[in-house]
Amino acid sequence: MTLADALGQVHAPAAPGFRIVSLVPSLTELLLDLGLRDQLVGRTGFCIHPRELVRDIPKVGGTKDVKLDRVRALAPTHVIVNVDENELPTVEALRAFVPHVIVTHPQAPADNLALYRLFGGVFGRAHEAEALCAELQRELDACHAIDWPRERVLYLIWKDPWMTIAADTYIARTLALVGLDVAHGPGGERGAARYPVVDDFDGMVASVDRVLLSSEPFMFRERHVSELRARFPHRPIELIDGETTSWYGSRAIRGIGYLRMRRAARG
Repeated sequence: MTLADALGQVHAPAAPGFRIVSLVPSLTELLLDLGLRDQLVGRTGFCIHPRELVRDIPKVGGTKDVKLDRVRALAPTHVIVNVDENELPTVEALRAFVPHVIVTHPQAPADNLALYRLFGGVFGRAHEAEALCAELQRELDACHAIDWPRERVLYLIWKDPWMTIAADTYIARTLALVGLDVAHGPGGERGAARYPVVDDFDGMVASVDRVLLSSEPFMFRERHVSELRARFPHRPIELIDGETTSWYGSRAIRGIGYLRMRRAARG
């Protein structure tokens, strides 16, 4: 199998003694689930799962403000980055002193199958990767086996200004697995097209079946739900765990299962 990343760069299996720095929270979790704790030498401050395994791994800043000097000091052979999570200038700077920069960009839940196999092949965890592939495929098949009644939802990721997601995002494609179709307005100068600002908020809420407040990147809480329910008493409004919809990697398995059971329970 050719081990190509999201940019089409082909990576050879890592030589013994490889050292990984992950700049992507969900992929840090994937690396650990593949059994690579001893080889993971650096992470971002947002790489928090599983807590008992990551707490002793050195931090190298955030996903958007990577401390290059800290990365350099860890002497990684491989750095894991993501098109959406990490800045291009950072990635280019890393290439100057890191032998292997693996670029990821899953755009739909099924893309995780190739991601598992890429990491498994590069880092000598092919068996573990195939086990994850089997688990994910079971969840995907379970979703596809149900004729979900379609619901139009407004999925909110930010407040002041209100921001949502477009249909060409990983989150939207994950929600679509369980019959939830995202509503979104145009982008514009105040928001990127894939994560647009909701200009006519009242009109948008009135046009959907349900409003979902994500726990990330804005940390929506019950008080926000209460405020919106008071404002829109006839519209279902609820919190949703953002990690279940937006975290790819191994979290996608649990996330899809959570969404499937949540939607099935609601009918």
